[in-house]
Amino acid sequence: MTSVFGADGKNVPCTVIEVGPCVVTQIKSVEKDGYAAVQVGFQEAKEKNTSAPLMGHFKKAGVTPKRHLAEFKDFSTELNLGDVLTVEIFNDVNFVDVVGTSKGRGYAGVVKRHGFGGVGQQTHGQHNRGRKPGSIGACSYPAKVFKGMRMAGHMGNQQVTTQNLQILKLIPEHNLLLIKGSVPGYNGSIVSVLK
Repeated sequence: MTSVFGADGKNVPCTVIEVGPCVVTQIKSVEKDGYAAVQVGFQEAKEKNTSAPLMGHFKKAGVTPKRHLAEFKDFSTELNLGDVLTVEIFNDVNFVDVVGTSKGRGYAGVVKRHGFGGVGQQTHGQHNRGRKPGSIGACSYPAKVFKGMRMAGHMGNQQVTTQNLQILKLIPEHNLLLIKGSVPGYNGSIVSVLK
């Protein structure tokens, strides 16, 4: 993340995303695959680090090995194998959705994970229940804990979509996209930018 000054002189926080170049590695059709989609590859990979089946897949498409593959539906333009997609596909777009994997927080308690306030006061002899969840269900009927009860557990490391983020600027010579605000994931993680 960084910040830029807008036309009105305000300092706007933004995220810089490298969008491509992405290469079309496969075109899926309804007749052959049951659905229509375009598979694209991003970032160069070494041949020695690519499996033999994937190498055959890339050679069939006539492209060099790629590190990341993703499928996208509903492309407005007709694409062919080997076509290169750059940041210029967002020229006439003002808002985008960004899909990424959120930062993993490991095993977290209810205060951090769900925003619980803790139990009761921190005095009058109470010393070990400050960040506990409290009661989790009835005792006699139904004599069980219902599904979906908010408890401690694994937090983060899930797919998150941030919607309607404004595009501040395109830098075509470096394939960079400046988006207002933050996006899910850690620095350098892979995200999908959708119109």
